[in-house]
Amino acid sequence: METIRQLQLQLKQRQLNSYSLIEKSLNQAKNSSDVMTAIYADQAMSSAQHADSLIATGATNSPLLGLPITIKDLFDVQGQTTMAGTVVCAGEPAAAQDAPAVSRLKNAGAVILGKTNMSEFAFSGVGINPHYGTPVNPFDLDTARIPGGSSSGAAVSVASGFAVAGLGSDTGGSLRIPAALCGLVGFKNSQYRVPRAGAVELARSLDTVGAITRCVDDAIILDQVLSGQDLAVQARALKGLRLAIPNTLMMDDLDETVAKSFSKLLITLTQAGVEIREISLKELDEIAHINQPGGLSPIEGYAAQGARIEADPSKVDHRVVQRMYMGKGISAADYLHLMDRRKNWIERVNSVIEPFDALICPTVPIVAQPIQALLDSDDEFFRVNRLLLRNTFAINFLDGCSISIPCHVQGDLPVGLMISASCGKDSVVLGIALAIEAHLKKSHSK
Repeated sequence: METIRQLQLQLKQRQLNSYSLIEKSLNQAKNSSDVMTAIYADQAMSSAQHADSLIATGATNSPLLGLPITIKDLFDVQGQTTMAGTVVCAGEPAAAQDAPAVSRLKNAGAVILGKTNMSEFAFSGVGINPHYGTPVNPFDLDTARIPGGSSSGAAVSVASGFAVAGLGSDTGGSLRIPAALCGLVGFKNSQYRVPRAGAVELARSLDTVGAITRCVDDAIILDQVLSGQDLAVQARALKGLRLAIPNTLMMDDLDETVAKSFSKLLITLTQAGVEIREISLKELDEIAHINQPGGLSPIEGYAAQGARIEADPSKVDHRVVQRMYMGKGISAADYLHLMDRRKNWIERVNSVIEPFDALICPTVPIVAQPIQALLDSDDEFFRVNRLLLRNTFAINFLDGCSISIPCHVQGDLPVGLMISASCGKDSVVLGIALAIEAHLKKSHSK
């Protein structure tokens, strides 16, 4: 599927109509195993017809008008029960209204294809789901590989070509991880910028609403719709840009494919005039200690979902139960001490990175792993999950903003480059991402 602007131009010039585009997307969605948990075929076709009638009158002011988008089954859609990748929500009342993020997409004219699969309660960076199956990463037709999580179906719906974007969430990397593993763009905005109401909660201090897209420009368009803010992002000049690579933690244990892609990227950026400096951000080693006892995600996750799990733990993935129970029984005093330590850590890290335009590192240190190996072994599952979440979670813990863009060598499995900065510097991160994306595209075309 083309970019949002390319599709919108085709619709405007009558080279394409929304009805045929949505019809094709729905057929692909229906034939994509384990990606969708619900498909809204009748509503989607009706929305497409309405979009075509508006386009016929020249009403094409919204870039999403008539284009297909999927919704992670974490968000309320009016009249539907929000399942959040679990089965314990079955029988709960249907949503009385759309989540604000869903409502904003509809108001922008987007056509909602349906709900996408996800890690149960959004509590995994792997993307495996024992209840609804696991969407297969479309980049390897020979080996069934993980899509990344928790926004697994969102990523695969875009990578498979039947959605221009997938609405998702990011608590510890749930947009950026699947984007990196599936060769897409995942933007984790500053948490305060997009309302989280109407989304099933995992960790209120970390949960962020955003989208997975095909390119950075599409990410900017989705951000404008979801946030209601036009950041007026411009591509930054590469020459003179100051980027820092944290050599603590984030560069550890890179597999061969990731290391090769990242190394090649650094060479081309340096040649383009980017000033790249390795920094010893030793504060990253403190996260494991600060994030105790229990851990922020398990503590807040158990507070939010503990009652559902306790009703019948046997109905919940034992790996999710195991992690959630790490937060069970943590005292209010311990929780408040954790939050105080985190606040102090954020202040210290921001002071270290302030002289730089952004931080860069591989989004995840490994490529997408085979699904079966993780199904067969809990030890392997948790090892991979820790690796996948390591780099991305640090930015959520920082309360920062971050984007993953593809940077892999053509012919290799996808590798993501993560560009990150402090809270509120979304336009800076997006501007740098636009510049690096264009640079990579030019380098690959040679």
